[in-house]
Amino acid sequence: MRRALVLGGTGAIGRATARRLLTAGWQVDLTGRDPSRLPHDIAAAGARFVPFERGDQAQLAAAFAGGADLLVDCVCFTAEDAARLLPLAREAGSTVMISSKAVYVDRDGNHSNSATKPRFDGISETQPTMAPGSGDYMSREGYGPNKVAAEQVLLDSGCPVTVLRPSKIHGPGSRQPREWVFVKRVLDQRPAVFLAHRGAGVDHTTAAANIAALIEVAADSPGARVLNSADPDAPSALEIARAIARQLDHSWQEVLLDDAPPDGLGRTPWDAPHPIVLDTTAALELGYEPAGDYAATAADMVDWLVTAAHGGEGSDLLPAPDDEYFAPLLDYTAEDRRLGLDS
Repeated sequence: MRRALVLGGTGAIGRATARRLLTAGWQVDLTGRDPSRLPHDIAAAGARFVPFERGDQAQLAAAFAGGADLLVDCVCFTAEDAARLLPLAREAGSTVMISSKAVYVDRDGNHSNSATKPRFDGISETQPTMAPGSGDYMSREGYGPNKVAAEQVLLDSGCPVTVLRPSKIHGPGSRQPREWVFVKRVLDQRPAVFLAHRGAGVDHTTAAANIAALIEVAADSPGARVLNSADPDAPSALEIARAIARQLDHSWQEVLLDDAPPDGLGRTPWDAPHPIVLDTTAALELGYEPAGDYAATAADMVDWLVTAAHGGEGSDLLPAPDDEYFAPLLDYTAEDRRLGLDS
């Protein structure tokens, strides 16, 4: 039986990868800090949880004991993380590192986390990237350079490492469940949804299930390469809102704003002023077949969020009311003012 070891495996990507590989007959071990994060269905299917702290080289070696046909690293953020992974990558049949589309820059050097939003004409793997760097990988300016540095350590090693660059990731277990901005509105029975730029913003989505499908291809075809990973469609914010409302059988008035008001009205996680779309031709040519389009793959995410909102698995992963990222996107004050509900 082939063995897969997934580092940081209890999040959205790890869960989707485990489910896919277990169905295909793999032995799957998932590392993490908290065994309660391992969903019951994955454990019941035979996956094993392995306690793991990213910076502990001894724990890393112990988790890899016996080797692995596939090594997947979902938590490789820096060059130091990549260097710690190298001894394992030299022994694994195939290694996959999860990077990000945040590494790409346009011709003016702007990237998805910069103050000035980038203007791309489609993004292939040959698109220029930020320069490698260090510092705070959790910061908007530090995330991309650290990812580039980690990529280079692994790609320069000569090991069969596939670097995947996904975009806006969605799936059960997500630590940043962006679909919550619409699911929460449905649960709150909001009568209208406001969308800046008429909901036309596109920031390519990537289902964890589609990443898992590409990981399986990389396992069967080891090699040193970079691959974009994204859904076969690139839905707009309006299309995402409609897909979620349709799934939850909710009707609301669509208020399509021509601009982006300074009070933040209508902002969403996908409100890119210029389309951000990844070209996945290279993955398709390697034999990758998507698990589904956005609406099909996001359905599990939406169901998971609803279950979590009612106290089920993942309830502790939902954004708090004062969450720095989500609170401004779920502030109904300006909406109520526009709707005349603030009196």
